Amino acid sequence: VPALAGKIHNGRALAEELDRGPSLIRLAISVEGQTEEGFVNDVLANHLCPLGVYPFAIRIHRARSASGCNAGGGNVSFEKLVSDMVNLSWNFNAVTSLVDYYGFKDKGERSVEGLEKDLGQEIHRNNLGTKRVFPYVQRHEFEGLLFSDTFAFGAIEHVAEHEIAALSDIRRQFEAPEDINDHPESAPSKRILNSVQGYRKRRDGLSVARAAGLTKIRAECPRFNGWLTSLEGLTPDSRAFGNA
Repeated sequence: VPALAGKIHNGRALAEELDRGPSLIRLAISVEGQTEEGFVNDVLANHLCPLGVYPFAIRIHRARSASGCNAGGGNVSFEKLVSDMVNLSWNFNAVTSLVDYYGFKDKGERSVEGLEKDLGQEIHRNNLGTKRVFPYVQRHEFEGLLFSDTFAFGAIEHVAEHEIAALSDIRRQFEAPEDINDHPESAPSKRILNSVQGYRKRRDGLSVARAAGLTKIRAECPRFNGWLTSLEGLTPDSRAFGNA
């Protein structure tokens, strides 16, 4: 799986490598940073590939680059995300996204559901089927998923017991990890940074997600679970590739 996922860095070669028959589903997931990229190409890929769905994370702006050159994450806007997802649709069977509601540049007063709906409508105006190309916005932030199992932070080298206890205390304040809010001072990532000394999102986020595991994450996070269920349902028999 890692070797196959790594071919995403060679744009056109990817499509040629995976064009092997109707049972294989090439799924592009537009992401905003390295942490989400690693999560898709590692954790999600290990789960979805046995189902015939091969996910490939592509950071915002890289969809426009034939060479697949590296680009930074973050700074996600409505126009950029729609544009990238539309461009990706030409080379993949299905396209979705994994971006944070927190920090989304022009979300305005829209709820996460409202933002997702508006994104989908704009994509549909480009004559792309909503079953084949569908946005997903994580409420509130990817790091919220890591609170599904605070003991998984033990996967980080040198983490202290009192730091895990602090994260557990935060988790108990909310009904679900996805409810941990998106205020600049209390977003999930800021809470982790304030609780775990030396925490590095790019280095440690994937380790925690691996340790927590998808079974625990989806059990604790209903919105994420709904999205993952839709990805599992991307089979040729589902007619997910039609413009409908």
